[in-house]
Amino acid sequence: MTLQLVQVNFKARDDAALGRFWAEALGWGVSSEGPGVTNLEPVGFDWPDPSVVCIDLVRVPDPEAVQYRAHIELATTSDAHRTELVARLRELGATPAAVDGGDAPRTVMADPEGNLFSVLEPREIHRDTGPIAAVVVDCADPRAMVRFWGEAIDWTVHELTDDRALLRSVQGVGPYLEFRRPPDDEVVWSRLHLDVMSDPVEDQAREVARLESLGAVRTDVGQGDVSWAVLTDPEGNEFCVLGRG
Repeated sequence: MTLQLVQVNFKARDDAALGRFWAEALGWGVSSEGPGVTNLEPVGFDWPDPSVVCIDLVRVPDPEAVQYRAHIELATTSDAHRTELVARLRELGATPAAVDGGDAPRTVMADPEGNLFSVLEPREIHRDTGPIAAVVVDCADPRAMVRFWGEAIDWTVHELTDDRALLRSVQGVGPYLEFRRPPDDEVVWSRLHLDVMSDPVEDQAREVARLESLGAVRTDVGQGDVSWAVLTDPEGNEFCVLGRG
């Protein structure tokens, strides 16, 4: 398989301001490929690499109309680090949120544009993920999602139950990708979706065709003539296959 998860994409009202928040939160650098687009990655990072899932923020005219089911969870190394990180995030403009979920203690917060995210308790499983412990996608059927995404990006399955699936790069680096069945009244809507890329990037068309054979559907969201392809997975979650811009 030649696809890898390279970044998460935020639809933003103000990509630059939201980018500054997340850069400070993660300790990452900020760049831009043009007006309305802000890119975040660790300083000195050689993109793409499975050890990091980067962040891309794109300005859209009506972000409130965007409804995705993915969010990120932040890792901590100790109880003191968790307390310090939550306090620092509040100083940066994050606010506490009343939503909670899953069986792992977590502090749920909203970033300055209302996207929910969690700060997790220190856990051994996240000791080497970097600041992002996991990218979480709420779903109805974690097993079905693993059947699709496990084939799509060929990641290793570390846990699989009716309520939760946990995948990670075959190289054992970077954050986890988690598919979680939430209680009916606790679906977390956000403006964040997954972006994948083929290696080499010139294999984009072949990989899109392979994804369609696995159950993905090409989707027109008004993107026009762009270098990326927009698809939805079997549960209707939008994602993009990046090309060479």
